[in-house]
Amino acid sequence: MPVSVRVSAGLICAFLMIPAGSLGARDPGSDNVPKPVNFDRDVRPVFAKHCLSCHGPDKQKGGLRLDRRAEALAGGDSGQAFAPGKPADSPLLARVAAADDTRMPPKGDRLSPSEMAALRAWVEQGAKWPADGSAATSAADWWSFKPVVRSAVPESGNPVDAFVMVKLKEKGLTASVVADRRTLIRRLYFDLIGLPPTPEKVEAFVADPAADVYEKLIDELLASPQYGERWARHWLDVVHFGETHGYDKDQPRPNAWPYRDYVIRALNADKPFARFVREQVAGDVLFPGTVDGIEALGFLAAGPWDLIGHAEVPESKIDGKIARHLDRDDFVANTIGTFMGLTVHCAQCHNHKFDPIAQEDYYRLQAVFAAIDRADKTYDADPKVAAQRAELGAKKRVANEKKAALLAAARAKAGAELVAIEKQLTAATKPATVAKPGEYGYHSQIAAKPDTAKWVQVDLGPGAKIAQIVLRPCHDEFNNIGAGFGFPVRFTIAVSDDAEFKSGVVTITNETTADFSNPGLSPYSTSTAGRTGRYVRVTATKLAPRQNDYILALAELEALDAAGHNLATRKPVTALDSIEAPARWRKTNLTDGLYPPGPPLAAGEIAKLTAHRTALVNAALGEKGAAELATQEAEIRAADTALGKLAGQRRTAYIGTIHTGGGTFVGTGAAGGKPRPVYVLPRGDVTRPGKEVVPGAIVSVPGIVGKFELPTNHNEGDRRAALANWLADPNNPLTWRVMANRVWQYHFGRGLVDTPNDFGKMGQAPTHPELLDYLAADLRDHQSLKKLHKLIVTSNTYKQTSAGNDANAKTDADNRYLWRQNRRKLEAEAVRDSILAVAGKLDLTMGGPSFRDFVVEKPEHSPHYEYHLHDPEDAKCYRRAVYRFVVRSKQEPFMAALDCADPSLAVEKRNQTLTPQQSLAMLNNGLSLTMAKHFAGRVERMAPDDAGRMTAAVRLALGRNPTAAERDALTAYATEFGLANACRVVLNLNEFVFVD
Repeated sequence: MPVSVRVSAGLICAFLMIPAGSLGARDPGSDNVPKPVNFDRDVRPVFAKHCLSCHGPDKQKGGLRLDRRAEALAGGDSGQAFAPGKPADSPLLARVAAADDTRMPPKGDRLSPSEMAALRAWVEQGAKWPADGSAATSAADWWSFKPVVRSAVPESGNPVDAFVMVKLKEKGLTASVVADRRTLIRRLYFDLIGLPPTPEKVEAFVADPAADVYEKLIDELLASPQYGERWARHWLDVVHFGETHGYDKDQPRPNAWPYRDYVIRALNADKPFARFVREQVAGDVLFPGTVDGIEALGFLAAGPWDLIGHAEVPESKIDGKIARHLDRDDFVANTIGTFMGLTVHCAQCHNHKFDPIAQEDYYRLQAVFAAIDRADKTYDADPKVAAQRAELGAKKRVANEKKAALLAAARAKAGAELVAIEKQLTAATKPATVAKPGEYGYHSQIAAKPDTAKWVQVDLGPGAKIAQIVLRPCHDEFNNIGAGFGFPVRFTIAVSDDAEFKSGVVTITNETTADFSNPGLSPYSTSTAGRTGRYVRVTATKLAPRQNDYILALAELEALDAAGHNLATRKPVTALDSIEAPARWRKTNLTDGLYPPGPPLAAGEIAKLTAHRTALVNAALGEKGAAELATQEAEIRAADTALGKLAGQRRTAYIGTIHTGGGTFVGTGAAGGKPRPVYVLPRGDVTRPGKEVVPGAIVSVPGIVGKFELPTNHNEGDRRAALANWLADPNNPLTWRVMANRVWQYHFGRGLVDTPNDFGKMGQAPTHPELLDYLAADLRDHQSLKKLHKLIVTSNTYKQTSAGNDANAKTDADNRYLWRQNRRKLEAEAVRDSILAVAGKLDLTMGGPSFRDFVVEKPEHSPHYEYHLHDPEDAKCYRRAVYRFVVRSKQEPFMAALDCADPSLAVEKRNQTLTPQQSLAMLNNGLSLTMAKHFAGRVERMAPDDAGRMTAAVRLALGRNPTAAERDALTAYATEFGLANACRVVLNLNEFVFVD
């Protein structure tokens, strides 16, 4: 085995602070079930999780149905499943506890001990159900739909501790002691900014005698710009943000990043949460003229998008209808799931089977988004520039109006001659129609860099005498480029009798000293002064941009003789490379005589007509009028020049907005943004539209009106504004509870409600309902996430040690009642950032386009994102992982191994697994190997010997000094296998990837 990959298993095991088998595994459940048992809180979630997929409304295996009392009591084909009050006569209880192949469910996770205890207690207490025996109860009866009430704090001190202590006493549990300062600073750093503290910060915190040192540290971390980066990653998980479309082609979205930057910026600024909600649904309407109001709409466009279903399949086809329906479903599900924690998409086919959401509610929500699609929008990123642009635009409009009045007067006086000349000029400068599909031409292979040389040449035959060479541009709508597609930015044209162009080369034209602007469809023509040459070669030294790559494309190459005959027609073509995709693109298209026509008049003729027109206008207006016209034209030119200078300061963001469409996709932009009609679809069948609906929300939520009162002539923005205000209404109980629960979850590893995206009856009930309402009310009343963080992390509940307690574990092994802190595994991004940080390579540059830790192959159709081809020494990729370009179809293997969120799904709670693949990735991934070398180089400069270097390594990675045994073992390992390999061991310690 090569020395570079040898790592002692014994040494690694010696450093694992917790036995591997115990990490991340669920503790055995307890028999402590709330008395009396509540069906909705304690039993329904167990049925939903384990039973209803086979014994629910859609499927009844063995004839057993468990979602309605009557059917459940009747039993199935094998008889009664359970007998109320008689656990011993209830086969259901025996089956879920069975250890053999009779156990239920037969596949997947078995019921935990606490879940089995809940079922047994429920049967013992008479198997009570909701009054009507069904899954349906009114919204007013369900806890999450009830108004948020700020409960009275049971005791003085931190309200979190007061509520938690009541539960602990009720359950006969005791709180754990406060963790030591080294543990607390590491916990706070990772929770609030996602990075490890430096050894200097740790030692200063540990040694500081001030009573308020802990609170000062919290304030410092909440004020850090890294706070927004850390918590934005959590938010981006929930909204399933990605930078490719997903589905079959998974094309990139190069302009998705402004939304990510908006979230970071909003969190760092502690933007009022109600405004944070409103901006993401209707920022352009409610906060016009603001950058945040535009970039926040990336929320609506965050999810996957079916390129084929929209751009290649017409809406008249069933697949096209389905694609558009699913797109609106994503808008609805993402909005309601993110802000209200409800599974509203379950009402597509019928009324929600468990929650008070009518099918019509669902389609009313779809109608809110009936006019928008996902598209790029260009805007001014600087408000000052936007103001300048508006001012210049106003000046230009005034000048144009004055110019138009002067020209009207001139036409009235000059008569028919001026009108005739203007008609000629209009026809001459009118954009040409494409004579054939514009992509019928020559197209080089795609290059990753613009300065990649490409050439194409035509064999005219021996002794060809050339008077003029003409290059005809292509027209292609790819990436909305249109006319001039692929025309070289810098190039030469040369002739030679040598096919290899090694001798006798005469350069006809050289356009390599400056960038050649896109000619549109105007041909590029150059005289050869009567040169003779068999071969004509065009060499591009700077290629045209296409999307995230570069190409050379030409519709036609003409070589004209003195009489104007094209010598190149049907002549052989060779090239350095060609994509050869008949009939669209192939070399032979370059000389087939077919091309998109340019303007019908030559530039010289147009100039003559323009001069004649000017003379006629000036004569008609007289000296004073001509001077005024010149003044207005100068104003227009000056405005255009100034606007041109501002153009480079514009930004493009991929957001939910009105779109004109493309390909077979018809957006609403062509109809002025008029919303599409939306109908209730019986059983979700797009071929059977039923009743047309008006925009609205969920009418069953008490305290707020779900039916929007919109004027008859309202625009599409009014719909989104109404929904945004409904979501952020102080009386909407779900919005505030859901977000408070999310914040709690990321501090404790589990929410007070353990189903953060399901606050309905299929989800879990809160373990501490009064505490959840207190936190929700605090967020609603103060609108500050940072204040909520501080309230939580200053509590003794948060500061507890994560150490176990046998007595407590017997009652509450899952720590549902918070008698200790939970030990948590770091997320993939935090692990990656920590590796870079301890290696001394982390780049804290904020914002801007995402870095790409992959190489794209075959980008023209379905891109292949090849991570193994990426250079781990590429310093552009040393930024924080939140700035990584997120691909849907193929996750980065290292990040995926560490349970990174799947961007195709709304991930409200990440998996936490422990697998051999994770250890192998940490040991052998290219980034790990590279950073281990840099880590070694860093500690080598910090101490003169290996013992000192390994001490420094442990301090950097773990925030503490190694024990003597640890130091000696690492030193011996470094001596035998090298410092870099010893640093790899340190990066693989459990203590490095877990937070106590």
